[in-house]
Amino acid sequence: MFAANQISKAQFLDKARQAREERKGQKERERAAIQIQALIRRFLYRCQLQREIRQEVDDFFEVGDSAVIKRNALSVFKIARRLLFIFNIKQDKVRFEKLCRCILNSMDFENEPKVWYVSLALSKDLTLLWIKQVKDILWLSCEYLKQLKPDILQEYKLVTLYLTMLVTFTETSTWKILRGKGETLRPAMNHICANIMGHLNQKGFYSVLQILLTNGLARSRPSLSKGTLTAVFSLALRPVVAASFSDNLLRSFLIHIMSVPAIVSHLATLTPERLSVIESHDLLRKFIIFMSHEEQCRDVCSCLEGSHTLCLLGNLIDLGNMTEKALEEETNNFVSVLIHMLGYCQRYVSQKKSNLTHWHPVLGWFSQTVDYGLNESMPLLTKQLQHLWGVHMIRILFSDILSKKLPENQEMPHTSTHNTSPQNSLPMKNLFKRAFQKSASVRNILKPIGGKRVDSVEVQKVCSICVLYQTALTTLTQIRLQILTGLTHLDDLLPKLWAFICELGPQGGLKLFIECLSNDTEESQRLLAMLMLFCDCSRHLITILDDIEVYEEQISFKLEELVTISSFLNSFVFKMIWDGILENAKAETLELFHSVHGWLMVLYERDCRRRFAPDDHWLRKDLKPSVLFQELEKDKKRAQLLLQYIPHVIPHKNRVLLFRNMVTKEKEKLGLVETSSASPHVTHITIRRSRMLEDGYEQLRQLSQNAMKGVIRVKFVNDLGVDEAGIDQDGVFKEFLEEIIKKVFDPALNLFKTTSGDERLYPSPTSYIHENYLQLFEFVGKMLGKAVYEGIVVDVPFASFFLSQLLGRHHSLFYSSIDELPSLDSEFYKNLTSIKRYDGDISDLGLTLSYDEDVMGQLICHELIPGGKSMAVTNENKLQHSERKSPVLTAVTRERFTYGTNGTGGY
Repeated sequence: MFAANQISKAQFLDKARQAREERKGQKERERAAIQIQALIRRFLYRCQLQREIRQEVDDFFEVGDSAVIKRNALSVFKIARRLLFIFNIKQDKVRFEKLCRCILNSMDFENEPKVWYVSLALSKDLTLLWIKQVKDILWLSCEYLKQLKPDILQEYKLVTLYLTMLVTFTETSTWKILRGKGETLRPAMNHICANIMGHLNQKGFYSVLQILLTNGLARSRPSLSKGTLTAVFSLALRPVVAASFSDNLLRSFLIHIMSVPAIVSHLATLTPERLSVIESHDLLRKFIIFMSHEEQCRDVCSCLEGSHTLCLLGNLIDLGNMTEKALEEETNNFVSVLIHMLGYCQRYVSQKKSNLTHWHPVLGWFSQTVDYGLNESMPLLTKQLQHLWGVHMIRILFSDILSKKLPENQEMPHTSTHNTSPQNSLPMKNLFKRAFQKSASVRNILKPIGGKRVDSVEVQKVCSICVLYQTALTTLTQIRLQILTGLTHLDDLLPKLWAFICELGPQGGLKLFIECLSNDTEESQRLLAMLMLFCDCSRHLITILDDIEVYEEQISFKLEELVTISSFLNSFVFKMIWDGILENAKAETLELFHSVHGWLMVLYERDCRRRFAPDDHWLRKDLKPSVLFQELEKDKKRAQLLLQYIPHVIPHKNRVLLFRNMVTKEKEKLGLVETSSASPHVTHITIRRSRMLEDGYEQLRQLSQNAMKGVIRVKFVNDLGVDEAGIDQDGVFKEFLEEIIKKVFDPALNLFKTTSGDERLYPSPTSYIHENYLQLFEFVGKMLGKAVYEGIVVDVPFASFFLSQLLGRHHSLFYSSIDELPSLDSEFYKNLTSIKRYDGDISDLGLTLSYDEDVMGQLICHELIPGGKSMAVTNENKLQHSERKSPVLTAVTRERFTYGTNGTGGY
């Protein structure tokens, strides 16, 4: 009984709970339905309201021509307020355009205060609402400006419209209500405009202008007109001027406006009057002073992506080139700012390609993301950067050095009496006449004298400028040659810089810079940067000068000065190696070493080609060969580096002995020397005298490296196969080697040709007629190597340019094929240099550029201009001092180039 009652009670409670849950669910459904209905009704009502308002707005603007109808300013304000209440940036694009046009039109009527839109600002009830409405309208104009593309005509019209809105309502100069008696209201209205501009700045006004300027200017041809660019730049400048050039607004202006690619160049081209505004406000000085603080400069650079930092740098340089006075007065700060900016970019410049690098047309491989949208503007940016190493800016920055006169005497120059080879005999036409016209007096030879304190203001300033240009050389990797060419344009810069270096320190020259290597201080680094810059520029200069300019005209440096400089460089490099500095060198020290060593080797190679230094000039008399041999036996690093970089400091006979010792030791190590306990492996070959080259090629080309180094016994047989007597140690092999080398270098075989004049050997351009010509060249190399290895002297007079190719010098950045041209064709070299020095109008000569190729006895003339058209060489093409290393001229390789009329005749 009790159990039955308990069951019925549980069922009752369960049913009650279910009923309660059902009632609760029903209420939730009813509440949800009501809420959904409310949302739908609200949505439908909102849509209906939006349709009604949009229809009202459409009706308002469709009544007649808005440019003619005089609409009450209050009605415009009300309709604008209703439109902004339901505004959608996509749906209401056309309506907003009409609203802006209506507002601007209202400002054009004469003597109509009730029509002028700005008249509402004078109403006490509407002032705050009107200001808020203007802020909203102007910011919506900015939102549209970010989306518009100025290169599209229809969108460009909208750009003009919205810029006009911004120009009109951020400055009171066009407000007709302020004329006459209304002038008293101008301060209050100016305050309102400043309030509006402040609101826009907080919302990101400068970012909008940056996007617009970049879209319009970051291209090969700008799509912004003069009026548009003037408006944008005026808008950008207003907040800065109004805030009395506060640091915050200067920072924003630099980051967003001055980082636009080549904006200064576009201003100078399209609207030069804006530059006068910049100059009147002395903006460059303010920029320089602001960024001269390292923290502020770092902040600006870190806010910009690498390419935009470079754009800012280019604009500052361009601006500095235009405002000479500010640049002269703020040289130190200007140089400091540029060094910091270049140093910031340099941190991301990579030496090689990787998965983490991007290609930049100016910086090379760059480890930051590159904005490829700026690539079209890179040529303009490069032109801006070129001002840094242009004559105008170099004269300003190096004014302390260039203003000094080099010491002179009245003795006439004497001609070098050094012997010259026939290929270096150059024309001397009008040489002394040109030299006399250039200067009636000759300066003294510059030598290290010392006496100038390195901590003086003048030295520190020059060092900073040298650091700037050296940083530019290591950062702007893709235009390095342009920088060097610009720095070497002035003939007197490098000799005066050398004179400055000669005066440094107590004694001048070597000792000071050797001490700097061991002192890891900022002052030492700056002095070494000056030395690096001097070496890099001088190396570039001596590379692009021809022999007449170096030896006869002696441009920039006297031959005696080259002797002094080469002695200094030789000692400096030797000290770096022998004192162990190079072994533990860091990146900066290695760069210094390569700069000094590169300049040294260019001078050494020039002296090898045509002597200017005295006998034994390059030798180190304090280096005993016995000590060097002992160091090499102990595998000392410094001795190995000495042989690697400057073997010329060792006498030639000692180098030969050293090489023979190395060969002997290697033979002993490889077991190629006969001893009492073992005999070396011997390779026997049989050679027919009538087919010596063919038999030697077939039997020796497959030998391994060690077998080729070993003993080779030659047995000669006649055509009948009968042995000849005469196997006597290596005597027969020597005869075989001499004969086979004589055959392969015979021009009749067409593997090698001889130059005109001194008949030097070089590979024949038509050697490909041999089916296996590459294997034949390899075989020739093995035979020459065997001769050197065994100490057999063979007479093989190779041409100088071919030896340079073998030594890999053509891979050097400073290799000039023009310097090697006399060893190929001295007559052609003379013709080229005579054109270079031609005083008349080159176009009168009717020259064309072509080359003749001898193919199997047939002379074929190749025009170098597509389509076979002749190339008239005008005065613009004439080789100037700063362009001596012409890309066309340096294209000389194995072909013989000739200048002739229509490509048919010689010069």
